[in-house]
Amino acid sequence: MSHYHEHHRHEHDHHHIGPHVHGLSKNLWIAFLLNASFTILEFFGGWFTNSMAILSDAVHDLGDTAAIGFALFLEHTASKKRDHSFSYGYRRFSPLGGFVTTSILLIGSIVILIESIPRVIHPEPVEAKGMIVFAIIGVIVNGAAAWKLKSDSHVINSRAVMLHLLEDVLSWVAVLIGALAIYWFNWHFLDGYLSIAIALFIGYNALKNGKQLGLIFLQGIPSNIDIGAIQDKLKSLPKVNNVHDLHIWTLDGEKHVLSVHLVTNLTDCNEITELKHSAKHLLEHEGISHVTVEIEHTNEVCDLLDC
Repeated sequence: MSHYHEHHRHEHDHHHIGPHVHGLSKNLWIAFLLNASFTILEFFGGWFTNSMAILSDAVHDLGDTAAIGFALFLEHTASKKRDHSFSYGYRRFSPLGGFVTTSILLIGSIVILIESIPRVIHPEPVEAKGMIVFAIIGVIVNGAAAWKLKSDSHVINSRAVMLHLLEDVLSWVAVLIGALAIYWFNWHFLDGYLSIAIALFIGYNALKNGKQLGLIFLQGIPSNIDIGAIQDKLKSLPKVNNVHDLHIWTLDGEKHVLSVHLVTNLTDCNEITELKHSAKHLLEHEGISHVTVEIEHTNEVCDLLDC
């Protein structure tokens, strides 16, 4: 094994040692098993009650089950250190998992819409008592899964999954209210409207998430970064005459990368090193963790100046 691999293998093994990591896995596993089990039950329940609203929430929970599954996988994969296969590490696996989950939700919402619209035009009778039972179970299961992840809400994957589960709780509350209205007033048409509302809600959030993922994959500038302000701050550093070829992108929405050329009259190696440290220190405060700085002399012609 090369020294490079041995060094990073040691870092990776050390990174995953500790009770917090195992506690996080345990909570995610509990949330995953709760959600996966109930999702399977939901599909049967939707068929049994003839309710598209139940099936809509089943699709929603299927997406959340996939999200939790990817969170479990990415907890161990996305934090791996760089190697000869992935020079930036494995953090891109996180948005990749998000893309798969988003695709599941978007396709599911389209299928539900196609199936639900005829129910609005020609309502079909549904088993209201069964809907009420499943809605109550849905609130309890998703609420319990979200509660298990509450203590880990400072971790990005767990926080995202917890928010999805809380959305599910609200969705099931809506189904419960609708089921009670169907039971009391015999308004069977509500099932079609509920399923359409849930499908549109799923589709809207999937598209919004997909837009953010698209910017990550296309190496767009992170939304919380003002590239003009960063350029001005770099220009304000002592002995910096100009700044060009500034690029900022993000690996996963959290870890940002920057490369830049600083033009200066400095020739002393110690002064140049000090300038690099000042630039990197400034950029760390801007939330950029991976910085590459190239120093150019004022009289030097840069081939990338007009790129």
